[in-house]
Amino acid sequence: MSQPPATPPLRPRAPVDWGLRLLPRGRRAALTALTAYCRELQAVADGPVPLAEKRGRLAAWRRELDALYAGLPATGLSLALLDPIRRYDLPRDELEEIVKGMEMDAAGIMLAPLLCDLRLYCRRVAGAVAILGLGILGDRSRPAGCFGLVLGEAMQMTVILRDLADDAALGRLYLPRETLAEAGIVAASPAEVLGHDALPWVCDSLAALAASRFEEARLMLPELRPTAAQGAGVMLEAHRRLLDRLTARGWRDLDQRPALGRLELIGLSLRHRVFGAA
Repeated sequence: MSQPPATPPLRPRAPVDWGLRLLPRGRRAALTALTAYCRELQAVADGPVPLAEKRGRLAAWRRELDALYAGLPATGLSLALLDPIRRYDLPRDELEEIVKGMEMDAAGIMLAPLLCDLRLYCRRVAGAVAILGLGILGDRSRPAGCFGLVLGEAMQMTVILRDLADDAALGRLYLPRETLAEAGIVAASPAEVLGHDALPWVCDSLAALAASRFEEARLMLPELRPTAAQGAGVMLEAHRRLLDRLTARGWRDLDQRPALGRLELIGLSLRHRVFGAA
């Protein structure tokens, strides 16, 4: 596949960090390749090139997925995905869902989207990643797929609340249109919305929705196979802690982004015993 080098990624959208250093080599390499794929697509969607070029690059990735599943990868990145696809039977449809999510970003439609469109976006950019990650961790069952969609939505809503200021700088606003309307916000630009007095109410509403999805995911966690439940438990707890810190911080001073420290993440990984067979 021929395409110009992608713009370096600006920031992670749906991070895939399953305690990689504690995983066996095969699973670690597979998740690293999946992370690189997500960041490559994100770099296209977030880059400064014209919309037509973004669409062309994303369409090229669709063609590359066809080649990849035919066993004919044309780039170093898709070559790195070849073994994980074969070893863990990763579905092409989920890799394409990530492309579709980035197309939503590239097209500029993620500006105070309807809640149904926001949830579709979360399904594509985070739910698909969670499903693929669970497959790499050894669970491709139907319960794992349902869990991945629920957890992905909760995680992506958390990331959206964390990245309000960064997204506004890109001209994006992922807060649901219906919730903004309920709060009486009719501002025309992301910057105006972030400065509105009713912003905290809107953010608390989205945080409450994310929290409810985290609780749904927590109840589903025992249905997963042990190796997948270990990694999924880390992701769930890490993002839930982040959501709690965002809520405690409040919805002003949005440039001050709470985060989990490395030692805290290591502790979560050890608590959930992220390891298993290759």
